[in-house]
Amino acid sequence: MSRDTQPFFIVSSGRSGTAMLHKVLETAGNIEMHHEYMVHITQPLGVKRHMGLVEGAEAMRVLRDTHAAAVRYSSAAHWGDSSNKLSWLIPELAALLPEAKFVHLVRDGRKVAGSYYRKLFAECYDDRSVAVLQAHLDDPVSNPAPPPEKKYWWPISRDAAFRAYDQFDRIAWHWAEVNRVITESLTALPPQRSHFARLEDLYISPSGVKGLFHFLNLPYRDEHFAMFARPHNVNRPEDELLTAEQGARFDLIAGGVMAKLGYAGTPEYVVNY
Repeated sequence: MSRDTQPFFIVSSGRSGTAMLHKVLETAGNIEMHHEYMVHITQPLGVKRHMGLVEGAEAMRVLRDTHAAAVRYSSAAHWGDSSNKLSWLIPELAALLPEAKFVHLVRDGRKVAGSYYRKLFAECYDDRSVAVLQAHLDDPVSNPAPPPEKKYWWPISRDAAFRAYDQFDRIAWHWAEVNRVITESLTALPPQRSHFARLEDLYISPSGVKGLFHFLNLPYRDEHFAMFARPHNVNRPEDELLTAEQGARFDLIAGGVMAKLGYAGTPEYVVNY
């Protein structure tokens, strides 16, 4: 690692403002900022690591050749990657880059689930792609691993009940599971290495954005808070509430994690684009 470059990682469930943070943070100056750096490598790697298909040593080898190498040869004071794909690889990144900091970015799970379900279609937990990965897990000899396309590489629960889930249920499970894993991974690190931020707080008050910039040792300007007024990475600028049935199913699957992250009893909101 370059002696003068501070690495940091924004980890989340996805659809939680990682692209927005990328755009905001890259304006801080003297920073090399990425969004899902080497995604074709990290997404399959993260899923395989979480599901026990690769060992930690192998994950660290890959990350040494990608992220650690990029940090080492960066000429900027800060090097960041805002990527939900790294959420499954926090222990390996923390060990490989002992100076790295982590930001756990959270968004109301109902908004995340609705965004994934309505906007990403076959890119996230569609029936066919899940069946392909499941077949590989069940019989890797007869069914080789799928290619490193995003649609195939989403974690699958070993719980038998998961096989009965539809696409929406899988997405709800993913939000709960990835936030559980992030919380568990960051709790194992010294507290000064991690920072918790709710997306909703970042666009309500400048104090949330100031706290984030302070944690990352980046210079804050008023324009940074103003940038949160308009959502980024929106392929379809529309939003709606979950149906009553979807809300009940989401609560059944992810309600416990929602409560732990501070969303218990809060009404779902509609994003105005």
